[in-house]
Amino acid sequence: MKILTVGFLILVVMSGQLGADNHSSADNKITLNLNDASEVLVKGFIAPIEYTQYGFHVEWDELANLRVAEPEKRYPASVFRTFLPSEAVSVGDLWKIEEGGVLELLRQLYPKPSLDISMNAGDSYGLWACLRAYNDKYAEIVFRIHAEFILEDGRFTPSQFTGYLVIDRIKEKVASFKMYVPEGVLNFDVGRNSTRTIDVGFCPQIELRAEIREIAPDIKFVESITQEAAERKLILRFYKSQQINWVSLEEALEMAPAQQKPIHVISIDGPLADESC
Repeated sequence: MKILTVGFLILVVMSGQLGADNHSSADNKITLNLNDASEVLVKGFIAPIEYTQYGFHVEWDELANLRVAEPEKRYPASVFRTFLPSEAVSVGDLWKIEEGGVLELLRQLYPKPSLDISMNAGDSYGLWACLRAYNDKYAEIVFRIHAEFILEDGRFTPSQFTGYLVIDRIKEKVASFKMYVPEGVLNFDVGRNSTRTIDVGFCPQIELRAEIREIAPDIKFVESITQEAAERKLILRFYKSQQINWVSLEEALEMAPAQQKPIHVISIDGPLADESC
């Protein structure tokens, strides 16, 4: 049972119930590359913050005036090559993204990005990508990145940066790219050094986007997994807690006597699957 409010999250787990990360059974492997001579125009967006629990976005000027550093910027292909695997991969395979290209992109949003998250539980560092689909012309990569911005008087930690990179395999160019903070009740955590206080809130848009050519939404792929399956594989790379099969309290009360197992009830003040609080 997952009850998320601004206040508490209550989870119930039956002892010994663990989920499995099933790997794609596809044996077909492909190699991805980008042409060194190509460039990509990326547009950046940060919308005004709409909400913080304790009003930081109103009282703190630095947060109230948080805006994109560079609305438009051109990048060489080498920046996006850091998202590609170093060897041939199959659909569903995961690999680590190189940090350099990601940091360069994040600087377009804010001058001081960091991949060393301040409020970290110990297992959520990293940058991971997954091959979701491909055909003779295109390959689609889905990724998840955890990072934060270092402010003059603190730090701003989005829940996550997610997105996709579509490669034109024939021309070896970026066909489409989007990296963004997904919407949610709360989608960032912020800490202020001078007052030693923290807050959580919602920003409707933190995004980098490059749309070089339109990709048909009904494109047919030779091999693919669903978006949800790709996201599930990525989240399991970040959080061990997601390997647990959480059940509702009602289900646990029925299962416990039959399986002769104890019930563990956990009450926490935020979600287990992102960095928003």
